[in-house]
This record gives sequence, structure tokens and C-alpha cells, in this order.
Amino acid sequence: MEAREELRKLRESTGMNRKEFCEYFEIPYMTETDWELGNRRVPQYLLRLMAYKIKIEKLADKRNKDDKEDNVSDR
Repeated sequence: MEAREELRKLRESTGMNRKEFCEYFEIPYMTETDWELGNRRVPQYLLRLMAYKIKIEKLADKRNKDDKEDNVSDR
């Protein structure tokens, strides 16, 4: 799979549109757009870092949700 396809799938997995994704990662909108259109190549290391951050934050969200559920059931 090409890097641009990986980036698009990564962005879509977050449920964010392009603008939100750029704001979240602090990437200029035109840079991300050029990456997705294939006008420029997104560095592989950056794709891995973005995927890692999304994965970790989803895990953190799940853990926080589980902790809140535990606290409610303890009452």
C-alpha cells in the first residue's frame, strides 16, 4: 500500500476530516493535502508516529472509560 493510502486510511480511522486531522497533529493543511493527493511523499517514520499516537490515545481513552465504569460500580 502506498504511503498516501496509509495516511488516508489512518485519518479516516480517527473519524476526523482533513482539517481536524491537520489541527490535531499540527500539520499544515496543504502539506497533508499534498501527501494524500500524492504530490508529495509522507515520510514513513511520520506515518508510524501518527499511528502510534492514535493507538495510544485510544488505549488511554479506553482505560479512562474502564476506570470510570469501575468507580461507578464501586458505589
